[in-house]
Amino acid sequence: MISEWVGLAFMALSIPFFVGGSLGLLRFPNLYTRLHALSKADNLGLGFVVIGMLVTADSWGEALKLVLIWLLVLAGSAIGGYLVANSELEKRNRNG
Repeated sequence: MISEWVGLAFMALSIPFFVGGSLGLLRFPNLYTRLHALSKADNLGLGFVVIGMLVTADSWGEALKLVLIWLLVLAGSAIGGYLVANSELEKRNRNG
């Protein structure tokens, strides 16, 4: 019972980070600041969701899968952000 409330509290704590990342995506002036806001806020928000789910996990195997998913999303976000930013930089260098 207490672990469910703690898990729910961590998941609720993630909401401001997801909202902040979404607002940053909509309001910041250029691609680089948007990428930064979105990747940092969403990764931290997902971290709180995973922590909340870890508290209520039934087994070590389930907990390990959650951590692995989080690590893969972190890596994917970093790689995706790098590719988008690098593509924009190359486009700017070509166009002068």
